[in-house]
Amino acid sequence: MKRPHSPANTNSGDSSDGSVRESRSKERPQDEGRAAGGARVPDRDPRDKKYRGDYDDFPHHPLSPRAQRQQQLQEQTADARPTPAGGAYIPPARLRALQKNITDKKSVEYQRMTWEALKKSINGLVNKVNTGNIKLIVPELFSENLVRGRGLLCRSLMKAQAAALPFTPVYAALIAIVNSKFPQIGDLLLSRLVTQYRRAYKRNDKTVCIAVSKFIAHLVNQKVAHEILALQILTLLLERPTDDSVEVAVGFMREVGSYLCDVSSKAANAVFERFRTILHEGTIDKRTQYMVEVLFQVRKDNFKDNDPIHPDLELVEDEDQITHPVSLDDTNLEILDGLNVFKYDPDYEENENKYALIRKEILGDSDEEDDENGDDEDEGDDEGEDDEDAAEAMKKAREQIQIQDETNTTLINLRRGIYLTIMSSLNFEECAHKLMKLGIQDGQEIEVCNMIIECCSQERTYVNFYGLLGERFCRLNPGWQNAFAACYEEVFKTVHRYETNRLRNIAKFFAHCLATDALTWNVFALVRLTETDTTSASRIFLKILFEELNSSMGLARLKARLSDPEMVINVDRGDGTTVSRGVFDGLFPKDNPRNTRFAINYFTSIHLGALTTDLREHLKNAPKLIMQQRQEVDSSDTDSSDDSSDSSDSSDSSDSSDSDSTSSSATESSSSSGSSVDSRDRRRGKKRDEKTDKRKK
Repeated sequence: MKRPHSPANTNSGDSSDGSVRESRSKERPQDEGRAAGGARVPDRDPRDKKYRGDYDDFPHHPLSPRAQRQQQLQEQTADARPTPAGGAYIPPARLRALQKNITDKKSVEYQRMTWEALKKSINGLVNKVNTGNIKLIVPELFSENLVRGRGLLCRSLMKAQAAALPFTPVYAALIAIVNSKFPQIGDLLLSRLVTQYRRAYKRNDKTVCIAVSKFIAHLVNQKVAHEILALQILTLLLERPTDDSVEVAVGFMREVGSYLCDVSSKAANAVFERFRTILHEGTIDKRTQYMVEVLFQVRKDNFKDNDPIHPDLELVEDEDQITHPVSLDDTNLEILDGLNVFKYDPDYEENENKYALIRKEILGDSDEEDDENGDDEDEGDDEGEDDEDAAEAMKKAREQIQIQDETNTTLINLRRGIYLTIMSSLNFEECAHKLMKLGIQDGQEIEVCNMIIECCSQERTYVNFYGLLGERFCRLNPGWQNAFAACYEEVFKTVHRYETNRLRNIAKFFAHCLATDALTWNVFALVRLTETDTTSASRIFLKILFEELNSSMGLARLKARLSDPEMVINVDRGDGTTVSRGVFDGLFPKDNPRNTRFAINYFTSIHLGALTTDLREHLKNAPKLIMQQRQEVDSSDTDSSDDSSDSSDSSDSSDSSDSDSTSSSATESSSSSGSSVDSRDRRRGKKRDEKTDKRKK
């Protein structure tokens, strides 16, 4: 508990404190230790206690060797200021002076200097290109080493397009021109765009997806990318629709829809049907539904405000353009990020000379001609020889630059393109025209034929579209006809692998080609209709084939064609010699009565017994033919054995008696077989009469 102060104590305390303050103020002079402004100045340096001297008298310790090296480095780079990128900033005047001193083209400094100049030039040209000056920018761009800076060009185009989406058609037209001369640049750009789209899709980055999809759409319009890539993107976006995915798909379809309707109308209709289904389901937001409705209105107006290519940007001919079959699900895309950074090139001068030749062919040598107007004729001749050498060197450079794919990627892409072309065509004429535009090379015709047959077999029922398509290709040239004949042989050999429905469609396809004489009938030469040489699947295949031929040609024409004596084929025996036989000898075998009966019964069971008239006659006359053959053999034996003994004569007589007995037995068997056939016909006739009598009653 505090004790209260009394007034007396308080006054006494105050007086004591005041006396103390007065005594202190008297002891301290007022003008000492004060500056003019009233600030206190220390009487002496507080560090005097430690150093006991002025600032100049502070002790200096000797520097270590490492500190000395750092000090020298700082003195050498006194004018260089570090930049945010980590390098050192050099003033332009000093940079030009340093560049003049560097003359060795094999040095790293010189190549780095040219690399920076190349990057600056490409970025500048890409940033200032537009619809009006693209024709002027392209020659300047080709004057730069695009083979060395292809990574810089692709990166600059992608950055510029992402920053300015309205200029996407201009950038697509620019890369289309470059792609016509350097296809590897177009392939690299597509690979990077597809990879970037995958990453953005997985990260749900809507902004990047919209930018990249718009760039891809205009590359498809310029035919740098195949329409398969556009269809794959639409399928991915609409497979599991959300508000963002449908919005991206609508924007993508508005850019590429006109081109898809012209090139692949069936696929475009399927995409719009998917949009209609999403709209009817009502699972998306009202704003997104309105965007889909606007898309249908744009389609109704035939995309009049969304032309595939602006007239001022249509600068490459269709035959000069190179289309890259890059797919969205390709796993071997090479983005080559190492091309974006500087790398030392030991063959720098040689590569620069090679590109100079390529640039000369692309841009011409008009500038050089102006400088050479005053030269003599001898110099002109020398230059002509130099031009020939330059052309040869340029060809070698192109061979080195060209990339050859030894994997099956090209074949897989070809099959994918054939399948999508077939599925997206309205009629067989359009399909045949599109397939011929795919650039089928020599030896790849069999792939087209196999894909047509495969697509035909996958249908639920036979579609006459495939038969007409096969007929059209067979009538183009004998090469396609031979390819379909090879496909028939392969199918017949592996017919047991097919299901019944697929087997039926394939049989009807070949029946159409045979009935129209588009496919040669020599394909029947590999068929041998016997019990041991056929299977249940092959017999079903032949049944459907001949039923279709009967319905298309008629029984009379079919029989006349199968009985044509001019249908002969030469067969190689294997020892270098050939033998000719009928094309249809395998269908109607006459080598063995058992095989003959099997063929007769087979055609009779499929209601084509009229085709076996010759076989029935042959079967009736078979015993007589056998007897005649044996008699001829016996007569030849008797003529050759004139000097034989009586025992041989007796043996000959016994042989003749045996042959007579066998011939008599054969005639009896033939008569019995004939009588059995007659009795069978009588029984069938009686049954028919009984049925007609019952119907009358």
